[in-house]
Amino acid sequence: MGARAPAGQHGGVPAISPPPVPYHATAVRPDWSALPAGLRDAVAARLGAPVASARTAGAGFTGGFAALLTAADGGRVFVKAADLTHQRHLADWYAREAAVLARLPACLPVPRPHWALTASGWYALGLDALDGRTPRLPWDPAELDAVLAGYAELVAALAEPPADLVALGLPHLAELARDDILWWGEVAAGREPAPPMPAEARDRLPELVALESRLPGYAAAGRGLVHGDLRVDNVLLDAGGRAWFCDWNWLCHGPAWFDLAGLLITGYASGRPVDAIFAGHPATADAPPDALDVTLAALAGYYLTSAAAGPPPAPPAPVPVPAVSPHLRAHQRFSGEQALGWLAARRGWS
Repeated sequence: MGARAPAGQHGGVPAISPPPVPYHATAVRPDWSALPAGLRDAVAARLGAPVASARTAGAGFTGGFAALLTAADGGRVFVKAADLTHQRHLADWYAREAAVLARLPACLPVPRPHWALTASGWYALGLDALDGRTPRLPWDPAELDAVLAGYAELVAALAEPPADLVALGLPHLAELARDDILWWGEVAAGREPAPPMPAEARDRLPELVALESRLPGYAAAGRGLVHGDLRVDNVLLDAGGRAWFCDWNWLCHGPAWFDLAGLLITGYASGRPVDAIFAGHPATADAPPDALDVTLAALAGYYLTSAAAGPPPAPPAPVPVPAVSPHLRAHQRFSGEQALGWLAARRGWS
């Protein structure tokens, strides 16, 4: 049986809350023509023909290059690239993602790596060219069902971690939670400013601290592997309606219900019956009864304190694009408000 809200505390179906920016159009990235000539030549050599067109990816919040390239002979590849001097962390993420994708079970709907190269001080990764689009919000029920079915495939395949993936030395969600996700305790201790909060949650800080503090222990009990960053903009739907899952640099040990809760924040904002969806999904088969509340509390604190940190820093010269999207804070604020609203509805706060 899946996780359930405490008795008498099920939230009703919320009103629809559109996101502040379409998730297919959040990214600010360099164009193909802005990349160093040596890098463009090296990529064309891997393609086996000159690049005839480049369609920059609109989804995402990092400033790395990401585009679907079509060669003069019709060959296609999706390329991610990052400057090794100014975007070293992105280059490291892309390299980790390549290692993960090469080792994920063959049955899963994920893009596979073709090659990686370094040229002109940049790292580039070539992946399957997927014909797909970001799901639209508010969620269409059929599209959400397709994503949930696809995620069930991931859950089943990663429930027992494959040895070659474990050999990569993947992090544990419990550690990530302690290091980067849990913020209400910092707010309560005065080490972090309190972010703006809706009226119904302003007097609930002790409860939020108590809830989020359970996440590391719950996460440590998870036996499988989880995507670690499952959001609507990390999913593509192909022409046949199948969901494909992208951006695998945060794969970690942990419970599958954590990813599911994060994904369903936009389901709550879309007015979908998310309590029932969460409880009925295979990812929640072994979840503690309060797993959803614990995750929503932790994610709300993470997103809201991040959103309150101010605008992202400007890029250093001569980098032509910001390190992160200017829409990042709006995304974080929206996600935090929706997570906290969902939690408040479940727990009957008023």
